[in-house]
Amino acid sequence: MLSFLLSRLGQGILVLIGVAVTVFFLFNVLPGDPVALLAGQRSDPATRAAISADLGLDKPLPAQLLGYLNDASPLGIHARDSAAVARYGGVALLPLGSKALVLKAPYLRRSFQSNKDVLSILLDHFTGTLWLALAAMLLAAVLGILFGILAALRPHSWLDRTLITTSVLGISVPSFVAGILIAMTFGFYWSHWTGLNLTGQLYETDPFTGNHLVLRNLLLPAFALGIRPLAIITQLTRSSMLDVLSQDYIRTARAKGLSSYHTVVGHALKNALNPVVTAVSGWLASLMAGAFFIEYIFNWKGLGTITLRAVENLDFPVVMGATLFIAFLFVAINIVVDMLYAVLDPRVKL
Repeated sequence: MLSFLLSRLGQGILVLIGVAVTVFFLFNVLPGDPVALLAGQRSDPATRAAISADLGLDKPLPAQLLGYLNDASPLGIHARDSAAVARYGGVALLPLGSKALVLKAPYLRRSFQSNKDVLSILLDHFTGTLWLALAAMLLAAVLGILFGILAALRPHSWLDRTLITTSVLGISVPSFVAGILIAMTFGFYWSHWTGLNLTGQLYETDPFTGNHLVLRNLLLPAFALGIRPLAIITQLTRSSMLDVLSQDYIRTARAKGLSSYHTVVGHALKNALNPVVTAVSGWLASLMAGAFFIEYIFNWKGLGTITLRAVENLDFPVVMGATLFIAFLFVAINIVVDMLYAVLDPRVKL
């Protein structure tokens, strides 16, 4: 287990470096000048040069990339003076002449637009994305397992064909298209019947009572985000249940006179859910990344909203930080899922 964990951590570090390099060069080929946006149209060349030097944009691209990776890494080489070490909140481990190897928290720079620490910005918006992804996953898992069981119990019936056709449609439609259709239908045209809003946040502020939880604002974005995993879980549960229901021990349980409920729930379901549990765990990171456009459509406060706005404003530190943050979540969740899968199923070798 330890060797597997170290191997996956090494692979994860390479993935994060690849993501950082790719996003860095993609961002630098985009049209636009962030220095001009910060300085304004009437600024003089000296002001622009000072801003560019302060942000480190006057250096060659390879030097900018190495500097960013050095700041973002938990282990970095920095000046040995206390001011430099305190800036990163780290501890000097190994002296290297005038510099030292420093163990620190990842430093993702500061936003070009707000001058706030990027990591604090991401953590402030992470809660909204996390709740949205969890709600979408819960909705997809509960309805997907239920629909899959119903389809497996009545194979080739009209209910089975309807559920399978609907699930294929759910897989085929992109999330942002489904989000637009759901927002306009239930949050705009039929809002007087549904009582749902086109936009809204998980917490709303009242001038008299303060912040209060508004769960109805979570329904539409969670449903739009959960359509694709709902369709996949439905088909996965159906095929797994059909395979389990054809096993000899299920026929034996029925021959002993057990009711259909105890046969399905007590014997078949727990064995059929192994691949479903794995799919649910793996989909969580995908939903957090796929929430970008859903958050933008519903004006939901999350990582997607601030990232897309940062792209529009050429706010490179926020774009890079959000991308690395999501990539880290992918790597971490995939490692945990692989380990749990090996624990739950002894036949799986790490």
